[in-house]
Amino acid sequence: MNSASSRSRTLKAVGALSLAAATALLMTGCGQSSGSASSAATSEAAKVVPQKQTTTPSATAQLTEDQQERKTVLDATKVTFDDAATTATGEVAGSKLVELDLEGVDDDNQSPSPTATGSPTGSPSPTGSPSPTGTGSPSASPGADGPVWVAEVAEKDGTIHTVRINAVDGKVIEARVDADQDADDKKQTADWLAQATQTPQQAAKVATEKKKGTVTSVSLEDNEGDGVIWQVDVVGSDWKKTTFDVDAKNDTIVREETDED
Repeated sequence: MNSASSRSRTLKAVGALSLAAATALLMTGCGQSSGSASSAATSEAAKVVPQKQTTTPSATAQLTEDQQERKTVLDATKVTFDDAATTATGEVAGSKLVELDLEGVDDDNQSPSPTATGSPTGSPSPTGSPSPTGTGSPSASPGADGPVWVAEVAEKDGTIHTVRINAVDGKVIEARVDADQDADDKKQTADWLAQATQTPQQAAKVATEKKKGTVTSVSLEDNEGDGVIWQVDVVGSDWKKTTFDVDAKNDTIVREETDED
């Protein structure tokens, strides 16, 4: 009887241990399955949800008012400085270029707005002759017919003619003799041209080799009593203007200044 009871207790103990072991295995399996599923789900979610951006796109540099004006005029201009110069001198036989300027780009005496009244008339240009139109410079934005090149070309005796050229199609808008010149003005112009052994095109080439960009103005100027210079304005891809003073005898740059506005 004692032997049977002992065997019965032993069988019960073994059964209990077996049951405990099976339960433990089942729980372990369930835990692993649950953990694997969670891990897989997390991986899939990571694929779907985009990673947070750590950098932001660089902001476009803000243009100043002057830079925006240059951009507006130059975007509309199709005729280059060289082509305008050729057209201007071709309009007056035997003439030489004294000044060529793209209207609306850094005009010193431009009107404050298209509707402004009381603009000055006949204000002098850098060469000492009256302004081409005699009514003051227009606003910086191109007019209804687009931007305009304004040239001053001189005959051998120094008589200046103003030639206005459409900067989109290259056609001559107007060509006339400047009426306000006197004998001294003509003599000065003739003397300056005699001293300028280098052409404005050569000076423009020197300037654009130093700074890549678009030539918007070239004018023959006195170098403070030390001969003459070609003053060349170049607008770069950043819409800033650099002015070069180029010796009109040897094509060396004697001064350079960038307008940061």
